[in-house]
Amino acid sequence: MSMPVRIEPDLYKRAKKEAALEHRTIAGQIEFWAKVGRACIDNPDLPVNFIIDSLASLDTPEKDKLPFKRREL
Repeated sequence: MSMPVRIEPDLYKRAKKEAALEHRTIAGQIEFWAKVGRACIDNPDLPVNFIIDSLASLDTPEKDKLPFKRREL
């Protein structure tokens, strides 16, 4: 279900720019930011970049995912 929401013009411009870089719609970019924010609040002990990478990986099609390979120490 979609609903109209008012946002500041500056936030819209930033979302539009980031959406183009990340191959998302503007709405999809704002939704992603909201998910990241919610996950950060829910998991304050996790680094923000870990949360961003984890959420982004959920959007990757299964056929494009690479298996995890443990690095030798």
